[in-house]
Amino acid sequence: MRKFFQGFKHAFDGVKYAFQTQINMRFHVLAAAITIISGLIFKLSIIEWGFITLAIALVLSAELFNTAIESLTDLATQEVHPLAKVAKDCAAGAVLITAIFATGVACLIFIPKLIG
Repeated sequence: MRKFFQGFKHAFDGVKYAFQTQINMRFHVLAAAITIISGLIFKLSIIEWGFITLAIALVLSAELFNTAIESLTDLATQEVHPLAKVAKDCAAGAVLITAIFATGVACLIFIPKLIG
């Protein structure tokens, strides 16, 4: 049971590390907080909350994977290598795609509430 709870500690340490060291992670957490506050103000339905929380979880997870890949790449090589660039660029691209998805979800949910 101890290893089980130790796993949670390591997971929280990873989130904490990304938040403390990655400006994009802090931006995404701020965007998530603003979205959650907006959802409370607009009294989102359960289905809307489902899509919002899915989008937030995907973006934050992608940012954590990006941080992990960047860290491992930096550990593997200190030199500028074309494959290291590919790894980092692809990881950043995954974050970009999830952020675009999250923005689309937010627009689909909040724009009708703002204009209606």
